[in-house]
Amino acid sequence: MFKWLHPYAKPEKAYLVSLGIFRILMPISLIGLIVGSIWGLVFAPADYQQGDSFRIMYIHVPAAIWSMGIYMSMGIAGFCALVWQIKLMELSVIAMAPIGAVFTAVALFTGALWGKPMWGTWWVWDARLTSELILLFLYLGVFALFHSFDDKRYGAKAACILAVIGMVNVPIIHYSVEWWNTLHQGASITKFDKPSIAGEMLWPLLINIFSVMLFFIALTCYRFSTEVLRNESHRKWVLDLVNQTKKDKQA
Repeated sequence: MFKWLHPYAKPEKAYLVSLGIFRILMPISLIGLIVGSIWGLVFAPADYQQGDSFRIMYIHVPAAIWSMGIYMSMGIAGFCALVWQIKLMELSVIAMAPIGAVFTAVALFTGALWGKPMWGTWWVWDARLTSELILLFLYLGVFALFHSFDDKRYGAKAACILAVIGMVNVPIIHYSVEWWNTLHQGASITKFDKPSIAGEMLWPLLINIFSVMLFFIALTCYRFSTEVLRNESHRKWVLDLVNQTKKDKQA
């Protein structure tokens, strides 16, 4: 497997592959998000208890799920970068951090909008909300660490270490509703044997969750490709690429 992956460890090949993935997945994810959002926000039936307020879950739940998923991906990439000294893995950590921070901020903001009519308050310091807020600080910390060093390799290694250490917060977020008494509701869609949500509400939610995952992958690939270009800006293949782009624009 490593022999098959070896050619893709070259920056030039990794740049082309990531850019190709971005061009394929971005339109697919946007179509999925449009379909899932219109289906959920317009055509799904109102909830018998929450009325139309529940519709914010079509934004909140995918953002919350992938705020954790992105951090786990970032932590695993950071671990691989530290153990096997893979420079491209360091760049992938830096590429994912701001995307994860935005997803987490969206989850917190939409959660507050949902909480006000349901709980009567925008915010409570319960286990789920507090650990999700800590996740936002971890994302910002990873990004800030990378940019706080003049030597980017040191900055990248420090960011990878924080990414790995911060993974301990992800299971705390996930199981917080089971471990502690909290205002936050328990699992609804992860009970795959019998989800606590009607099918006509569930399907658009699943479409949005899947589409947000594709959206995350596409954005990460785009940011990763730009990080590779920035990191390899002195290499001949990047200079050739820039010159070719200029010629194409002049033609």
